[in-house]
Amino acid sequence: MTGDEIRALEKAVSKAKRIATERAGELHDLVEDRLPAGYEEIPGIAQATYDACLAWAQANAALKAAQAESA
Repeated sequence: MTGDEIRALEKAVSKAKRIATERAGELHDLVEDRLPAGYEEIPGIAQATYDACLAWAQANAALKAAQAESA
């Protein structure tokens, strides 16, 4: 992989991490501020958080593989 491709993967990992952190913050806010009344929001926010974390994990794995290949 070229340096530009690795930098693009690094950027994708950073973006995915930011999104995952934002979703985790939404879940935290739900727990801190809106439960128990907002219990119906749990599945949607939890799924969005899980999906964002999974996207980060996949992007991070791709970056690690590319870095290992380039080493």
